[in-house]
Amino acid sequence: MSKHVYIKTFGCQMNERDSEIMEQLLSQAGYISVAEQQDADLVIFNTCSIRAKAEQKVFSLLGLLRKQKEKQPGLRVAVAGCVAQQEGKQIFKRMPHVDIVVGTQQIYQLPDMLLRLDRDETRREISCDLEKSFTIPPFQKLLTADKGQPPSPAAPEFRKFVTIMQGCNNFCSYCVVPATRGREISRPVTDILEEVALLVNKGVKEITLLGQNVNSYGCTNTVADQQAGFADLLQMVARVPGVERLRFTSSNPQDLSTELMQCFAELDNLCPHFHLPVQSGSNAVLKRMHRKYTRELYLEKVDALRSFCPEIAISTDMIVGFPGETDQDFEETMDLLEIVRFHGSFSFKYSDRPNTRSADFGDKVDEQVKGERLQRFQKRQDQISLERNKEFLGKTVEVMIENNKDDSIQSRTGTNHIVHFAGPNNLVPGDVAMVTITHAGKHSLNGNFIA
Repeated sequence: MSKHVYIKTFGCQMNERDSEIMEQLLSQAGYISVAEQQDADLVIFNTCSIRAKAEQKVFSLLGLLRKQKEKQPGLRVAVAGCVAQQEGKQIFKRMPHVDIVVGTQQIYQLPDMLLRLDRDETRREISCDLEKSFTIPPFQKLLTADKGQPPSPAAPEFRKFVTIMQGCNNFCSYCVVPATRGREISRPVTDILEEVALLVNKGVKEITLLGQNVNSYGCTNTVADQQAGFADLLQMVARVPGVERLRFTSSNPQDLSTELMQCFAELDNLCPHFHLPVQSGSNAVLKRMHRKYTRELYLEKVDALRSFCPEIAISTDMIVGFPGETDQDFEETMDLLEIVRFHGSFSFKYSDRPNTRSADFGDKVDEQVKGERLQRFQKRQDQISLERNKEFLGKTVEVMIENNKDDSIQSRTGTNHIVHFAGPNNLVPGDVAMVTITHAGKHSLNGNFIA
């Protein structure tokens, strides 16, 4: 008899990909995905601990889930992802109704864990030692999972994430990734190409290559079957027949090579969009963050990118109120924003994260000051984003359809801009259309269908 699973994903695209893998593995074990939590026999929260708010939300939702389990004693509850890796068995103490804790590289063991739970083994025996989880090869069953049953119909089958590496060796002072995802390990080139070809044969048209720092792919390679850097890998994936659009995330400026930047001039299917996190515009703050580049180097990289691909859209991440950030430091961040004029950004107030060096730093910035700085940054970014979007007015652009409901179509440009337009009913997700832009907002564009 089939069981039903509900997976809620928090945080980044890496977590979205991990959720897909868990869904595929569970489908092979007889589980069917459902869209509503109350319809599930198994609830999995795939968690993120990059931001304090995300972690707090997980525990809040777990608290609410206790009531559902009281009414439904057979319900299984699992916590996966970075919070699971970070908190380990402390989750059992805080949330006694949780059955399984699954670390970031234990997800391939999830079906076995559930079988053992059904045999009435204790939770602590099933949720094996998280400290040893990094000895498990993170890609050992990835292709097997992808060859199984497809994920739920709600998944956007015209585009897929493909993990090319995990972990990070940079040890930024504020970041939990080395503690939750481990050291960098690159996946074999042949496995990546095989998975991309498999996905294209299933009808996928857009591929996004994923890693904590894709720019360092192959640099600390212990498992790859051939020597290849990230630019080499991009070239090979771009040549796979049927890949219409190619993207990647995330990148560290220190490892951004000229060879990679040249790819934007050479590869027609590489989308002209680059998410390049800077985190701060102040050299003093970057040094305390242990970001191994300067403001000047970052600006040089941006100029070089635009020389290879003038139409490229650049977005970033920004942390406001890092310990020790002075008014002058913040002004340097605002100045960087004016120079680069990012098309968009993800900006956050700094928050202490467990097991990071910055949590022990003195000179914490007052919460009110952090809030005022963030508000000022985001207000100016919104203005610049609108100005950037107005540059599209009157232009005809190629878009890929994401959904089509009642002649209201949502699509996306290669530069990662969302475009809404009215068009024919026969356009389906993954189709390509030409649209002339007639209106620009802060976060999206509107246009007229041409063809």
